[in-house]
Amino acid sequence: MSGFDVDLTITGIQAVQAANLRAIAAMKPSGALGRAVLYGTTEAHRYAVAITHVDMGALQASHRIKMKQGGLRGEIYIDPATTNPRSGQRPVVYGFYEHERGGSHAFYARVEKERGAAIGKEMGRIVGREVG
Repeated sequence: MSGFDVDLTITGIQAVQAANLRAIAAMKPSGALGRAVLYGTTEAHRYAVAITHVDMGALQASHRIKMKQGGLRGEIYIDPATTNPRSGQRPVVYGFYEHERGGSHAFYARVEKERGAAIGKEMGRIVGREVG
């Protein structure tokens, strides 16, 4: 044959099938992957809100979460419908320029740089606990 022997018993096949079923269930939006994506998106949003520089607070309050692809993808964005009540300006416009200033002003880049690895690691743990 191919130079190695494989010895699978019925018990071994059942264990492999059970592990495969757990992996498939975990990849559904209602499974571990969906929970991991929701956790990661929520945690990234929370941190972005916390580190956004505040003048009047409208930009900070305009960060939103959108779950896509049936919960398998999360997105954080500045809500284009919000308006700063004092200035009448839209945070989606001046938020772009604030972020582009870089450094401590770059809230989304900072989320990735400062918390991305830890968030990703926890997302992996969430999936791993159920697939495991």
